Amino acid sequence: MFEERLPTWLWVDALVRRVQVAGASCFILQKGDRERGDVIVKVADLKGGARVYVPRTSMEGTRIFSDVRLQGVGESEAEADDYVRRACSRDSDLWVIEIEDREARHFLTEEIEAPAD
Repeated sequence: MFEERLPTWLWVDALVRRVQVAGASCFILQKGDRERGDVIVKVADLKGGARVYVPRTSMEGTRIFSDVRLQGVGESEAEADDYVRRACSRDSDLWVIEIEDREARHFLTEEIEAPAD
């Protein structure tokens, strides 16, 4: 059975607070639908690298995030920005969150699907 999701604005607010409490920076670059908009999370390491995480639903019906490197997107900030731009052009209800953290932490509490490093 699919789990009930928090309204997007509340989920985003919690993520922003987790980032700030940890001493990193977080910016809402685009606000989407307050209740059900999807969220892209871009994490910049402040050295020219970045990763992007997008939500999806697992086989069990839970929300997880997938690292777009699984789709062949590289780790440069330019490639991350290009991916985000394309996603925004397809979905006007999308939220875009950018985290700037020297340790490249994503601060997501959901399961992360990522390539083996």
